[in-house]
Amino acid sequence: MDTRPTHRLPAYFISHGGGPWPWLAEMREAMAPLATSLQALAADVAARHGGPPRAVLCISGHWEAPVFTAMAAAQPGMVYDYFGFPEHTYRVRYPAPGAPALAQRISALLQGAGIAAALDAERGYDHGSFAPLAVMYPQAEVPVLQLSLKHGYDPAEHLAAGRALAPLRDEGVLIVGSGLSFHNLRLRGPAAMAPSAAFDAWLHDTLEQHPPAERTARLQRWAQAPSARTAHPQEDHLLPLMMALGAAETEEATTVYHEVMAWTGWTVSSWRFGG
Repeated sequence: MDTRPTHRLPAYFISHGGGPWPWLAEMREAMAPLATSLQALAADVAARHGGPPRAVLCISGHWEAPVFTAMAAAQPGMVYDYFGFPEHTYRVRYPAPGAPALAQRISALLQGAGIAAALDAERGYDHGSFAPLAVMYPQAEVPVLQLSLKHGYDPAEHLAAGRALAPLRDEGVLIVGSGLSFHNLRLRGPAAMAPSAAFDAWLHDTLEQHPPAERTARLQRWAQAPSARTAHPQEDHLLPLMMALGAAETEEATTVYHEVMAWTGWTVSSWRFGG
């Protein structure tokens, strides 16, 4: 049992990169700034907590369900939810243990807030979790579980779910919303540069320059932002941000990663909330 004193951990939204990038030399080189930011994130958490977190709760843009659903397997398997990559990337293993007791705790917190919740003992890690976590915790020593998005993509519901999970931050649990601040796979190169920069600038302004109530209101109207539907034709990769922010709704947002990716033309960012 971990007997270290707990300190309130920040919550994070990360842009998690593309597919199985840590296992591909060319992509790993292209995403070196992202890797550096993820390693810095883990180091920051260790400095605050006196070591790794007790567990990581990852809300991945690659899993949605009819209600918010927590992974409850003791030894989760793998979900290779990408296409067209080399054969060896479909044999990648990230052997972090699950956290069934924490899954029960998450379900109780959500239901206590009047939010329907479920458990899934079969779900494995998808690349929205295992790719960044393999960089953050390459020894896979930290228990990990995922929480799904909810069908319908209602921003208010996802912000509310994040609020319900806020107590976990005082329990040594690292909350990570894992998506991408720009996610339009059909738009790459020069044509992507202006819309991704415009939407990214709106996110920075919204998250960092407005008081909490206004920030929340702006996020609920995210589709009205500049180039919003170009940046996110489907908002599955944006909603993890809502849940991470909800868990630290009144606290400061700090940019922890920002770059224009040369190989896609995308402007992408990650944030820390709190701390």
